[in-house]
Amino acid sequence: MPSVYLIGGGRGEDAVRASHASFVHAVGENAIVALVLDEGDDTDVDRWTGALTASGAADVRAVVVSKDRPPTADDVAGAGGVYVAGGWTPGYQEALVGGGTDWLPRDAVFGGFSAGAAIAGEWAIVGGWRLGTREVCAEEAGEELEQLTVRPGLGLVPFAIDVHATQWGTLTRLIHAVRAGLAPEGWAVDEGTVLVYDGDRIARTEGLGSAYRVSGGEGDLRLEVATAVA
Repeated sequence: MPSVYLIGGGRGEDAVRASHASFVHAVGENAIVALVLDEGDDTDVDRWTGALTASGAADVRAVVVSKDRPPTADDVAGAGGVYVAGGWTPGYQEALVGGGTDWLPRDAVFGGFSAGAAIAGEWAIVGGWRLGTREVCAEEAGEELEQLTVRPGLGLVPFAIDVHATQWGTLTRLIHAVRAGLAPEGWAVDEGTVLVYDGDRIARTEGLGSAYRVSGGEGDLRLEVATAVA
């Protein structure tokens, strides 16, 4: 199975290059298909294709997707890399997972940015800022959901992923998700940072920040920190 690149977000040029370069390098001269959620007037295809080309990609094409227009195998046929952009995470999960994942080529390198990383795992943390009555992160990180919500993901990695870890304080959301048994383990990734999974294990962390592994259940919770190598 090709490698999976889980990018924690980040808008600045340095953050984009630091987190995207290794994904683009892994794809090489092959085409990258960028899947971008249709968010009406907020849809910005150029942001995502520009991030990839600025990081060295030679051949990028975008496909706008939605719950009513999910991706097809034809959309990604021949691609060396599939890149899922950022935005409204519940909408990405509905568009890319809700109707099935037969469209996803298992021989292409996968890159997910923010929402695209969050739905890559077997368990997808799509939003929420409360667990019951307890606050677990900032309301602004809730993705229009109140309760911490975990849905099926693409199943490319055997753990959950949360993003914008330090910048949005979502590491605590991941901790509560694992502690409550909503996922057996997970990684929270900083902006400007990419966590690389090579098909069998976490291979490395690259970029400007860190990634944080949360495992174990209530009474046996463990936290590990992997600092990126720029």
